[in-house]
Formats: sequence, C-alpha cells, structure tokens
Amino acid sequence: MFTGIIEERGEIVAVEPSGDGVRMTVRAPLAVSDAHHGDSISVSGVCLTVVDQGEDWFTADVMRQSLDMATLGAFGPGTRVNLERAMAVHGRLGGHIVQGHVDGTGTVREVRPGAQWRVIRISLPADLAPLVVDKGSIAVDGVSLTVSNASDAAAADAWFEVSLIPETLEATTLGDRVAGDRVNLETDILARHVQRLLAFAPTVSDSADSLTEGGSR
Repeated sequence: MFTGIIEERGEIVAVEPSGDGVRMTVRAPLAVSDAHHGDSISVSGVCLTVVDQGEDWFTADVMRQSLDMATLGAFGPGTRVNLERAMAVHGRLGGHIVQGHVDGTGTVREVRPGAQWRVIRISLPADLAPLVVDKGSIAVDGVSLTVSNASDAAAADAWFEVSLIPETLEATTLGDRVAGDRVNLETDILARHVQRLLAFAPTVSDSADSLTEGGSR
C-alpha cells in the first residue's frame, strides 16, 4: 500500500524483454536505501516488486497486463519516473490510500499556468468517470491529488482537473507534463468498492426479500 506522496524522481536505465513482459531497471538511490528482495516500490503509480538491486538501482519484472494497462510500455532508458516505497505501518497517511493498481490511462488535454500553481485537465475513460468526484482523491502517475473540477455526468467526453502546487511541480514528473502526454490513473479504492456494491444491489435486495418471505410463511 502507498500514500501517493512521492519520495524521489528516479530514472529508467534499462528495459529488457522477459517472456511476454519486460525486466525494468530503475535508478532510485533513496528507494533502495532500505529495500530488500521482494519489497514493493511504486513506479509512476504501478506497484512493482524488487527482484534485484544495487547501491542506487533496482530491477523489477513488469507483466503484460501492467504494460497494457499503464504507460510503462512506453518507458525506455532516460524516462523519469515517480517513486514511492510502500507505506510503513507506523507512517503517516499523508495522501490517500493508493494500491499501485492502475485502472487505466488518461491524456493531458490542457495545462494552464497560474501565478503559484498549474492546472492540468486530463481526459478520463468513460468507465472511470463515475469514480471521480470534485474534491475527491485520485492518483496520477502515482501522485496523490485532489480533484479540483470534473466534467458533468452527461458530458460526451469525460475529464477532470487537478491543481498542482510548486512543491508537486518540483518533486514529481507532473511538472514536465504537456498536452498529449499519457498518464497513469488510479481511482479511489472506496469509490470502486461502492460501485461494486451497487452493482450487486438488486441481487442482494431480491435475496433479502426471498428470505423474508420464506421466514413469514
């Protein structure tokens, strides 16, 4: 589990084919400072497992599903990435609950600079739109952010906006984002659970009615 508070910006140093996936090596001095084999590290929002490491790098296997669901398939040597180690039990939840399980990708539509911040509008897959709410939480490339605006439910093309403070622009790769860039998206796990429960609501209601009717006979 992660919090979406980025600890350092790392860099991809090697990507090698491995079965139907790839083996990716990341330069990450801070992330590997106390890492061990099998530990989890979030790489731009994708939870990866350490399989090898050195003084300032680690290697992880990336399966085909992760390559298809996230932007990792486009990563190559020199790509800058956001890194976060798994949250310690005694740590503070500074952002929100982030699993490192990317729901899909969005595309940066617009970047609007401000005096002290920057607003980014990002397209949203239609199936994820109901899970994103104004003032709610979302992880973009692994960064915990608050949604500052969102498209109407009836809009033909779904989108949301986030407002980035100077610290976020400096400490993460989001400061480098321009229109057309793809980003990894992870919606709030609480919203996903509610959506799943609602999908079963008619079935649960019918079962409850059946039990009530059976017990009243």
